[in-house]
Amino acid sequence: MSIISKIKRMLRGEVDARTAALEVKSRWRKSQELKSERVQLDELDRQPARLGPQFAKLSPAELLAHFRSRKPVKGSPQFFPGFTGAAKVTSPLQRELYPRETEALLRQAARIVDAHCWPLLGFGEKCFGAEQVNWCRDPLSGFDWPADFHADLNLIRNDGSDARVVWELNRLAHLITLGRAYSITNDEKFSEEFFSQLAGWRAQNPVGRGINWNCAMEAALRAMNLLAAFELFVRSPALTETALLELLQMFEQHGAHIKRNLEFSEIATSNHYLADVTGLLWLGVMLPELEVASAWREFGLRELLQELEKQTLPDGADYEASTGYHRLKLELYLYSFVLCHLNGIQIDEAHWNRLRGMFDYLRAYLRPDGRAPLIGDTDSGQALPIVRRTGDDHEYLLTLGAAVFQEPRFKIADQIPEELLWILGAHGVRDYRALQAGEIPTSEGFADAGIYVLRQDDLYLLFNASDIGVKGRGSHGHNDALSIEVSACGTPFIVDPGTYLYTADLDQRHLFRSTAYHSTVEIDRVEQNTTDPQAPFVMGNEAQPRVLKWERGAEKDVVIAEHSGYERPPAPATHRRTVTLIKKNRFWVVTDDISGQGNYELAFRFHLAPGLETVVRSDGSVEACDKISGARLLIIPSGIKIQAALEDRFSSRDYGARSPSVSVCWRLRTTLPIKASFGIVPVARDEDERQRTGLFST
Repeated sequence: MSIISKIKRMLRGEVDARTAALEVKSRWRKSQELKSERVQLDELDRQPARLGPQFAKLSPAELLAHFRSRKPVKGSPQFFPGFTGAAKVTSPLQRELYPRETEALLRQAARIVDAHCWPLLGFGEKCFGAEQVNWCRDPLSGFDWPADFHADLNLIRNDGSDARVVWELNRLAHLITLGRAYSITNDEKFSEEFFSQLAGWRAQNPVGRGINWNCAMEAALRAMNLLAAFELFVRSPALTETALLELLQMFEQHGAHIKRNLEFSEIATSNHYLADVTGLLWLGVMLPELEVASAWREFGLRELLQELEKQTLPDGADYEASTGYHRLKLELYLYSFVLCHLNGIQIDEAHWNRLRGMFDYLRAYLRPDGRAPLIGDTDSGQALPIVRRTGDDHEYLLTLGAAVFQEPRFKIADQIPEELLWILGAHGVRDYRALQAGEIPTSEGFADAGIYVLRQDDLYLLFNASDIGVKGRGSHGHNDALSIEVSACGTPFIVDPGTYLYTADLDQRHLFRSTAYHSTVEIDRVEQNTTDPQAPFVMGNEAQPRVLKWERGAEKDVVIAEHSGYERPPAPATHRRTVTLIKKNRFWVVTDDISGQGNYELAFRFHLAPGLETVVRSDGSVEACDKISGARLLIIPSGIKIQAALEDRFSSRDYGARSPSVSVCWRLRTTLPIKASFGIVPVARDEDERQRTGLFST
């Protein structure tokens, strides 16, 4: 890449001259720090944990006794109640509340011990080595990442390998599975496997070398998962004096590496920097025995709260234009706030209110089936994945929010997720059960996020007028301006296709975030925002949607927005979309106005959910039917005389997984301006279709 291209990419989005100068200075300083780190790698790998004066004088035996007895002693660091009371309280409740899930957990833990196999993202179960786990091998392509200096690695190979997948393996979340199984069974095979895998990991991953030290965020999430697992294994006989010292060394190496390689930018920070500082906060809170713990704790908390204000929009939405990263950040903030509360660390009410706003946004965007629309990127990432969740599974977090805030509006399900028990303990379960269920959400708009939900009872339509995120930098945004998602009669019908992959296949990466893969209008087969085939996390900021009207009423709700993605020479065009919910008659009308001059090829698309039986009718309408529920959705065009075509597509609700689906497309070449409308009419199993379509025609 040329120097000019690098500068343009660095300065994309909203960047003033002062910030640009600060960023250049910061990057120069970072380059010098990397040079220093490079020559110290061997010394950093050998460096033992540096304990505070009170603990440095203890013998290894005394130190081990200290760790085994420090909880739940008053004044000792407190982890989440479900973990600290795992053996006596949590495990019996786990068996009582979740008998089938518990048996599945024990089977999965046994597979980890016996075969080194466990599920990984949306790829299903993978096996990672018979004798020992190969921590540096890409499970998709078989590529072995070299033990080079972490900053020298080129992550975008486009050969089927995917750093994101290797990183997921090395977040070590499966060790929490082993720990939970150990707390339930007291079977030492699980603790022996835990310490064996840690020894293998350290041997294959010397500090600062290889793929697993390339990203500070990954070191932070790994350290957080290790802290949780350590809590479950701390009283195991397998935790010897030597094993404890090695584990403390590993914790300090991770914290020090994070601090040396903070993913901070003067221009814009993201979920990466947030994870960095969260990891430092957790290490500082839970390991006060380390000499540097208080510095990490203070720095981590200060930066985490600053990032909450910076990365969360005033209406509660994540500023990266992604529901997937909203989930990850909500976990990071929520779990950190609970951890601080348990340890007597005060957080201002204003910050708690900001966190509450994130739950308000989550509640609003969840579909009636409890699943999330996958706006923007989702890599299915989780912080502290007690239970592995698919990318569109966000409802469990709302349950935690209900218990933490004692907010009935957040209680939309009676089922108690396992996370509630393990994070908040038996007391949290009782609190949640005592809450009255909240009312069904109604239409709501989030002006800062550009997200509008037009809903009534079991009808749900999400209208996306968001920009590409991060102040125009677009690292995780998609070309989805003015797209919609529709659920009705308990069935998702029109959906966002998700993400599927990042760097394993750049063609697929760009396809899933393209205009043609979203339920909006494409003009002349051009992207709404420019993209670069070789840059999977870069997008232009041409569209810049703007909302012209948002109005809720007793009879109808209306939102109108337009974008500038096609206002480019030589013949600019503007797409304006109006969405109206007719409440009495239970349907929506989507109207597209394309203004401009000249002759264009237009494609009006609706991307349907997998598994629907879809037909184009002779009258020009389209029917999508869910054979299980019997519910149908009719898409009835007006102002377009051609028949729709069904285009083969895919949809992904979990990173690495995809299912066949179709997109309904009306494609025509015409002279502008043009106006086209589409009735989106749900029909329940026993409803009279003629009556429903008759209501629409009037």
